[in-house]
Amino acid sequence: MASVLVVEDDQFVRSALIRHLSEASHTVRSVGTALEALREVAHFRFDVVILDLGLPDLDGGEALKMLRSITDVPVIIATARDDESEIVRLLNDGADDYLTKPFSVEHLSARMAAVLRRSRAAGAEAPPPGVLRVGGLSIDPLRRTAELDGAGLDLTRREFDLLAFLAGRPGVVVARKELLAEVWQQSYGDDQTIDVHLSWLRRKLGETAARPRYLHTLRGVGVKLQPPPDTPGAAPLAEPSA
Repeated sequence: MASVLVVEDDQFVRSALIRHLSEASHTVRSVGTALEALREVAHFRFDVVILDLGLPDLDGGEALKMLRSITDVPVIIATARDDESEIVRLLNDGADDYLTKPFSVEHLSARMAAVLRRSRAAGAEAPPPGVLRVGGLSIDPLRRTAELDGAGLDLTRREFDLLAFLAGRPGVVVARKELLAEVWQQSYGDDQTIDVHLSWLRRKLGETAARPRYLHTLRGVGVKLQPPPDTPGAAPLAEPSA
């Protein structure tokens, strides 16, 4: 069964979706605004998001773009709008499927099953990577767990993806453009998104930008993950060239 986030401001529709999905043995969380949805996906892992477009605080199309900046969870748009050009735009912006209201619970179940099959098949294509170790950091991409000096790290989905990507290239400076493409699956975007996630990640690693231990930013170049100089076997940090 799946973990589902329902983003719907109409209480009647929301209650009906929660009831149907729960009866189908799915785990369901629900919110009524785009801001609440962003908070949910930043702190919990979902298998699929069902997103209404007519939200009170932000249009669902903009909410979709913001969701895509922090997660690659499959998103099914559920709305009364049926304009073909808008449907194409939303699919191009990262939606995985589109349902026009009113729709039957059987139709929703079939679409969810298809999206989940594609998502799980894509995840199964790559061979399971081994545990990544950088200094006192240990990252297990298969189990999606991370530890620092033996203590578990409570990371959001995007924080884990960012840390694992950098840990797979220890000591290598990764350009922000590459981070957006590989971690956020975006060809372009705002550097502030990366900065915010780096700040959150540093806090959980017990460091700051002014006093880094693992995460090192080279201004105008990119970011690298490197073990602290006090780690046995770690190479000394090289000063960036002028």
